[in-house]
Amino acid sequence: MTTEPAHLLTDTHTHLDAAEFKADRDEVITRARDTGVGTIITVGTGIKSGRHAIELAEQYQDILVAVGIHPHAASTATEVGITAIARLAEHPKVVAIGEIGLDFYRNYSPRDSQFRTLQWQLDLAVQLNLPVVIHCRQAHDEMLNVLRDWTSQHAERQSPGVIHCFMGDAQTTRQYLEMGFYLSLGGYITYPVNRDAHDTIRSIPADRLMVETDCPYLAPQQYRSQRNEPAYVRHTVEELARIRGVPFETLAQETTENAHRLFGW
Repeated sequence: MTTEPAHLLTDTHTHLDAAEFKADRDEVITRARDTGVGTIITVGTGIKSGRHAIELAEQYQDILVAVGIHPHAASTATEVGITAIARLAEHPKVVAIGEIGLDFYRNYSPRDSQFRTLQWQLDLAVQLNLPVVIHCRQAHDEMLNVLRDWTSQHAERQSPGVIHCFMGDAQTTRQYLEMGFYLSLGGYITYPVNRDAHDTIRSIPADRLMVETDCPYLAPQQYRSQRNEPAYVRHTVEELARIRGVPFETLAQETTENAHRLFGW
């Protein structure tokens, strides 16, 4: 029997600063390490969240950070707030601006404020030479238009960022890939309702694919309705390897190498 190498996996999108982890955060991180997760990126959703994420990264060697203002909070975002995000992004463990984007499902913020806050942060990412982590829910047409304009103006940026929790159709997939984006998949690919997406999942090039938990949300099927955590990214990789017909170790290595290439740690 072979022993799988330690620290093989990378969870590229978590919210470890969330209150759901307050009681047992140390144990959650230990379980991730024991399951082979070598790097965890915890993603801020605002200024306070970003600060907390950085505090965690200072405490745990294997945690990196993205900072940004989530579209849900766009209605209260100001240029002063963007300046605060820029200051947070100066920390050496911050590797991306995010999560930023558009959410026309919840519509917690007016759409005009979502567009404005997204554009501010896309500009910030260029200024700081950092990739972006994009949140897009029921807004792919609008997002594609925004990102097409942005990437065409900054063609020198070979890897502009990642579309997190991606679940678009084949045409949408192609358009993001043509702009240079990576696509990150989560535990929802294990849900029976998403079987129709397997052909699209198989079409994503191996060098553009990443994995995430988005914990504490979107636990894989065997833990559905429970709190998600970084250790469960292994279940996503197992299912993804099965869908794509490749060994687990191959997919784990490829997705980790892709994350390393984009985020540059």
